[in-house]
Amino acid sequence: MLNLQQKIIVKLLNKLLRVLFLITFGVNFAQSTDYKIKIDIPYYEDKVENVYQKERCTLDVYYPDVAENFSTIVWFHGGGLKSGSKVIPSQLKNKGHAVVAVNYRLHPKVSAPKYIEDAAAAVAWVFKNINQFGGDPSQIYVCGFSSGGFLSLMVSLDQKWLKKYSINSNRIKGVITLSATTFTNHTIRKEYGMEITQPLIDHYAPVYYSRGDAPPITLITGDRENEFFGMYEENSYLRRMLKLNGHKQNELIELGGYGHEIIEPAIPLLLKRINQ
Repeated sequence: MLNLQQKIIVKLLNKLLRVLFLITFGVNFAQSTDYKIKIDIPYYEDKVENVYQKERCTLDVYYPDVAENFSTIVWFHGGGLKSGSKVIPSQLKNKGHAVVAVNYRLHPKVSAPKYIEDAAAAVAWVFKNINQFGGDPSQIYVCGFSSGGFLSLMVSLDQKWLKKYSINSNRIKGVITLSATTFTNHTIRKEYGMEITQPLIDHYAPVYYSRGDAPPITLITGDRENEFFGMYEENSYLRRMLKLNGHKQNELIELGGYGHEIIEPAIPLLLKRINQ
């Protein structure tokens, strides 16, 4: 017969074995699952304005082949709203999630608010279509790097963009941005004739729409001394305003020693928050 102390130890060991099994099974499942990708899917359902919109407003869907009810990461590339193309970061592959990489129109061929309109249309497309790939529409994370992070925050915080598609932006499971602009983006300031070093908060600034009922938000930046044009301080101010407006689920992570290019060290943190 086991005494009480021995019974407790046996129970704890059984729990530990179950946890280890689940962790091992989850990792092996993600690594052994086959993935498919469908590319250049147009995300505007209505008639497009011109050839440029037709060429740029597409997305790629990378997804587990046989799994169901998986989460989805919508990924917006960086490039200052002036350059860049849809890409699925290698660190996001083979992790058990779908990844939707989005192209959007760029300056100088278009100006604000076209970038945000495109981002909203792409996110709306994911909400309406990811179930066809096996994804769970209640598990959509909107993420991006630099100006892609700016777009992620705009469509998540300013509710009018997704409302156009009859989608409440609070349905977004989480927003995770890497070195995002939270003031008015510097390219939009350039469109106003302003210098890049002149800060501005207007209706094209995510921080302008700080609200307590927004989805959970994780802000990741490089070192405040090495970041691009005060990016850490912009993110710090957004977090402060979110908290003052009663927002509970937010965090700011500063990656010491890194500059603006933080995709490689930041993505493991992004995945950790999606998997928790």
